[in-house]
Amino acid sequence: MELKKLKLLVIRNNKLYFKDKMQFFLSLLTPIILIVLFLTFLGNVYKSSLLSFVPEGITLDSSIINAFTSSWLFSSILATSCVTVAFCSNIMVIDKINKANLDFKITPVKKTTIQVSYFVSNFIATFLICFIVFIISLIFFAIIGWYFSFVDVLLILVNIVLGVLMGSLGATIAMTFISSQGALSAVCTLFSAMYGFLCGAYMPISQFSTGIQNFVGFIPGTYITVLLRNFYMRGIIGELGKVMPPETIDGLKQGFDNVYNFFGNEVSSLAMYIIVIATIMVLFSVYVLIVYLRSKKHKHKNYAIKT
Repeated sequence: MELKKLKLLVIRNNKLYFKDKMQFFLSLLTPIILIVLFLTFLGNVYKSSLLSFVPEGITLDSSIINAFTSSWLFSSILATSCVTVAFCSNIMVIDKINKANLDFKITPVKKTTIQVSYFVSNFIATFLICFIVFIISLIFFAIIGWYFSFVDVLLILVNIVLGVLMGSLGATIAMTFISSQGALSAVCTLFSAMYGFLCGAYMPISQFSTGIQNFVGFIPGTYITVLLRNFYMRGIIGELGKVMPPETIDGLKQGFDNVYNFFGNEVSSLAMYIIVIATIMVLFSVYVLIVYLRSKKHKHKNYAIKT
């Protein structure tokens, strides 16, 4: 019975989110900013950076250059969207503003079911948007040049799921403590702009100062970014490796965040997955604790009213 109620609440939450044009726009703010920056000047910057690694006497085909820069763009969009869309697509605060949360208190729905519905609907909405971007990227590369293996495509999808799961848990926890439209708009706008910078979407992490490079290592989303870079760019870098020496390829990987060094030590892909999964487990534990405490508080209030 509760599962049916959960399903109906999730459908209701997602309908409200996609109908709210302003909230939908805010959730896509970072990807929009990134695309605008890429089309105006970042695309040329990345092309110039790539060509600066190319030894004299080697000429790269324009399709390879476009595929390389596009791999950077799509990995950046997905890395940021997994988190920023999650933070701006949570309907929990809207229910608080519209006092819908008060209406739920007189319905025969458990408090835990309502709380879980916010997380599930947030995950579905965020994943849906990220999955659409993912499919668009595959269609785009099928047109300009395909450099992916089946494993690459599968691992990109796995990383999207992990990123969305982490983002949705973090967002649902954060939105528990926000109850006004002004605070929601401020958090969405500031977080969207700052996260895109900190996770290396606007410029490679390798171009930051050493202090900032080490600082972003404490942000779990950084590792999702690097992992997405790896699998989006692995095929095209392998193609470049056919005409460029190994030392140049190593420099290219360092310069475009295919590898990440934390306090001078290279972080392996396995270590990145461990960090991401551990973060998800911690966030999940915090979320379960919050749901439990709020449910317990709600029961105490009901008991007090009856007595």
